[in-house]
Amino acid sequence: MAEKLVIHGGRPLRGEVHISGAKNSVLKLMAASLLRPEPIELHNVPQLTDVNVMAEVIRELGVTVTQDGNQMVIHADTISNIKASYELVRKMRASFNVLGALLGRCGEAKVALPGGCSIGKRGIDLHVKGLEALGATVKIDHGYVTTKAKKLTGAHIVLDTPSVGATENIMLAAVYAEGATTIENAAQEPEIVDLVNFLNAMGADIFGAGTSEIVINGVKKDSLHSAQYAVMPDRVEGATYLIAAAGTRGDVIVQNVLPAHLSSLTHKLTEMGALIETPSPNSLRIAVKKPLTAQGVVTQPYPGFPTDLQAPFTALAAVCDGVSVIKETIYENRFKHVGELKRMNADIQMEENVAVVTGVDFLSGAEVTASDLRAGAALVIAGLQAKGYTTIFDLHHLDRGYEKVVEKLSAMGAHVQRKPVERDETGLPVEAE
Repeated sequence: MAEKLVIHGGRPLRGEVHISGAKNSVLKLMAASLLRPEPIELHNVPQLTDVNVMAEVIRELGVTVTQDGNQMVIHADTISNIKASYELVRKMRASFNVLGALLGRCGEAKVALPGGCSIGKRGIDLHVKGLEALGATVKIDHGYVTTKAKKLTGAHIVLDTPSVGATENIMLAAVYAEGATTIENAAQEPEIVDLVNFLNAMGADIFGAGTSEIVINGVKKDSLHSAQYAVMPDRVEGATYLIAAAGTRGDVIVQNVLPAHLSSLTHKLTEMGALIETPSPNSLRIAVKKPLTAQGVVTQPYPGFPTDLQAPFTALAAVCDGVSVIKETIYENRFKHVGELKRMNADIQMEENVAVVTGVDFLSGAEVTASDLRAGAALVIAGLQAKGYTTIFDLHHLDRGYEKVVEKLSAMGAHVQRKPVERDETGLPVEAE
């Protein structure tokens, strides 16, 4: 049954929140687990719908996946199917990363094109060029990418842009390639580092992760082995709760984060007037006692300001003193939350890929609809800041990337409830009282 989130806003968040494992990392670790037949044990796995979808993608390949709480075991002793169907891949773009792993392990793969995305175009040209450079043939036909290679050979690959997905797919395919593969202009995101650390824990030979040049020294297939690995903390989830605490003028300690991963945000929050402290190597405290001063941001690849935080930051800017100019440079359609924020009294003017946000004294609760994962997070933040009740529909977007969001917010004093969506005889949602 479809659910909605009802928030009674205007209460500062106080206390602690524990951050889950990173969605954008665990999905790629799951794909990488296809490289070896021995069991792989992952810890700190978040319970999210995206993780469930990736598990189904892997099971479709004939692989055993079991999850007990935050622990997952993947046993790819037999891969009976090298085709990932459109029915599953269309649900989540990250599942496209089984392409590189299947090519590396089996010498062939057939994976559905991930298709469009509500936040903008994300092509696969760089994936294709990288795999072809390793010696694979790649054919795109009838909505599928089919790739084969009798032998993969290391190559020098220069990416036109630092694509996270292309960097990951090329690395996964290159693990078993003969010789060394160098990826220049590689993505530098912490999730790339986590994937490399995981692959090396399995016996791969990769270095340079976290820099613009990654080198993969190919190993023999019997060099990789089973491993146990803990997924890194979710930096986007951690940042979302920091922003929520800032917007409600709260005082919150965010546990199980790596502060260095959040420096682009914490630097900005400090400029705006928030107090940021590091109580321990794996925690951050934010305290806000007065209205924050508007600051602009420009989204950039890591280590710049993340595009995943643009929507949550826009919600915060809506109640800051002054005018914030927010420029999106990664995805062209990542401002769908703006119309919903305007329903809540936000003053936002759009100029192509730039949002000009003039802070208002308060937001007003309203009925709004999430268009994607991070837009949903932005609406939650806005609802926490707003006077009165906010009802958020299409909650399934939020469930893709935020584990136990109601429980975590409630523990910090928020008044938030999940409720079933009641519909009238025409099938439309019944308005909240």
